[in-house]
This record gives sequence, structure tokens and C-alpha cells, in this order.
Amino acid sequence: MSSSSSASATPSQFVIPAPAIISLPVQGSKARFPVNRIYCVGRNYAEHAREMGHDPDREPPFFFMKPATTIVTDGGAFPYPSLSTDVHHEIEMVVAIGTGGSNIPVEKALTHVYGYAVGLDMTRRDLQAGAKKAGRPWDTGKAFDFSAPCGEIVPVSVIGHPASGRVSLKVNGEFRQQGDLADLIWNVPETIAYLSTLFALQPGDLIYSGTPAGVGPVVKNDVMLAFVEGVGELHVQVT
Repeated sequence: MSSSSSASATPSQFVIPAPAIISLPVQGSKARFPVNRIYCVGRNYAEHAREMGHDPDREPPFFFMKPATTIVTDGGAFPYPSLSTDVHHEIEMVVAIGTGGSNIPVEKALTHVYGYAVGLDMTRRDLQAGAKKAGRPWDTGKAFDFSAPCGEIVPVSVIGHPASGRVSLKVNGEFRQQGDLADLIWNVPETIAYLSTLFALQPGDLIYSGTPAGVGPVVKNDVMLAFVEGVGELHVQVT
């Protein structure tokens, strides 16, 4: 393949400085996890589907994406975004893909997981609602800057594969969201298998697995504490 048709290049071939590699800390290691793409599963808890006005029947999962540049690490700040007056929190367990593949069988899906983390799918709910009403993509409501806070990656070798356990979010010390990983409509191996039929998964991909009921607004100076049993915590302040 000629250099003119290849998508890869060496640093000396770039006409502007290349973007930095986005990464997350890994528990127990000085090495970091490079973030490639971020996939989010929509309405993957029945009670959350109901609170958003949808039928929670087990239809095929659907996905939306966020850029890797939306990551905010533990202890960081979430700047309240512009053009919105209704920004919501959504606590999620994050699945970190270590080896890629297409059409991955369900029974082999977990072998592709490097580890897990605690994440927040921050949402400009008013912009998302407007996009839904107009039949437009959700990008402005979901994929804005700083919209994907994520804690450290905990390797599978440390915690295994959490299939049950409490998922919760406190805002200023008060519970807003509570659920259990066992209540996922599509569990982690099923989600990986289905997603891999739509996209060739790659090392470094993250999957935000869905949020339980109780999503709601935040305002400036709010402190969010997200928790997934067996995985860890994520602390983020709205600024």
C-alpha cells in the first residue's frame, strides 16, 4: 500500500502536532491504559428505561459513542457545559477491552476484557431531548467535552468479572442512584458479543454498560461519588 493511501504515519509525517494519547491509571501498576473509543449502552436497566418513558422489554441493545477526549479522571473536575440548563449524572460500570475482535461468541467475550472501572455518562438532557424530538443524533447531548469521567482500571486478574454487586451514586452525600449489576438487561458478555457484530472491537476500547434508575440534574459545586461494588469509587466535582 502506498503512503498516500495508508491511514498510518510516523510523527515526522504530521503537518501539525499529533494529539496526546488519552489514558487511565491502572490499579497496582505504573503503566497506564490507553483509551481508544468509548461505547455507551443505552437503557440497559429496566427501571431506568421506565423512568425515561420506554418499554424495558429485552430488545437488541443500542449504542452511542463519546470521544476519548471526554475522559475526566478520578478527583477531577466536571465543568458545567454551555448551552444547557439540565445536565444529568448517570453512574455506570465501565468495561475495558484488552484484546479486540469481531463477531465474538458470548462464551468467549470475557476473555477480551482487561479490567473494569467506575464511570459517569454525563448528559445534557435538554439537548438530548431536543435531538430526540427532531429525530437527530444525540452527540450534542452525550459527546460533549468532559462528559465521560472514569476511575482507575482494575484488572481482571485482581477482581475477576463482576456480575452482581451494588451500583450507586451520591451527590453531596445523598443517594441519587442505586442498582445492582445483576439487573443489567444485557450483561457484559452479551453486550461485548453484540457490539462486536457492529464494530471490530480494538484494544483500548471502553464500554459504559448502562445506568440504573435515579438519573437527575447536577449544578455547580455539586460533589459526585460514584461506586460499583467490587470495582471501586469515582469522585468528581461540578465546577
